[in-house]
Amino acid sequence: MKKIIFILFTLFSNYNFAQTSDYKLNSYLDKGFKAPNTNYLGEAWLNSIIRSDEIVSYNLTKATFKANSTLNWHKHSDQQVLIVVDGEGYYQEKGKHPIRIRVGDIIRCTPNTEHWHSSSKETDVTYLAIYNGETEWTEILTKESYDQIADQLRQ
Repeated sequence: MKKIIFILFTLFSNYNFAQTSDYKLNSYLDKGFKAPNTNYLGEAWLNSIIRSDEIVSYNLTKATFKANSTLNWHKHSDQQVLIVVDGEGYYQEKGKHPIRIRVGDIIRCTPNTEHWHSSSKETDVTYLAIYNGETEWTEILTKESYDQIADQLRQ
């Protein structure tokens, strides 16, 4: 009887391992990597959750911007969707007033719409970005402009 239990245990263990060994798992909970400070002010972390390929036609990235951090103005050749999952931040499209974004907000940015997004001055922001195509960096968002917008949105 002990031999049968041992054999069943061994087979079950190997079966369970075989079922999971072919999967590549990653987690959106991972912090990701610190982004090189080229197109933003402050500190940002990126976790590339899904990369587009021959099967999936979009990218999904988790971005976390520490408080008082912002991207420069940019636009995408395809649509971008931002889903705020933690914290608060700011968002603005060229020619429109900036807005405060919060957990649960979903922003849909149409192709070739110049915009920027950031954390707030007080808190980090984390969002999931769904996008495809190319990103074109168009203009630097200065610290002075960011500070003015932050002061405006605090009132």
